[in-house]
Amino acid sequence: MCILHLLSVRPLYGYEIMKSVQKAFPDVYDGSVYAVLRRLYAEGCAETFIGEISGGPQRKYYRLTAAGQERLQAALTEWQAVVAAVRELGIPV
Repeated sequence: MCILHLLSVRPLYGYEIMKSVQKAFPDVYDGSVYAVLRRLYAEGCAETFIGEISGGPQRKYYRLTAAGQERLQAALTEWQAVVAAVRELGIPV
């Protein structure tokens, strides 16, 4: 859900995504982020393109597809249901 959200804001290359995720979740392994990106691509939720060269190496960027946007909305709905259930138990969120 977090990676889908990041890609819904703007296209990003893998390292940017990895650093953003690790900032919020420091224990996430680099390879896990790339595995999720490969899976999102394989499932048609993300597409890739090679970004313009900006004085450095070419980078593979990821962007959300229409299927990815639908998947994000479904994940957000599920997340909101989890948060509501936790609140019903009296746990502050």
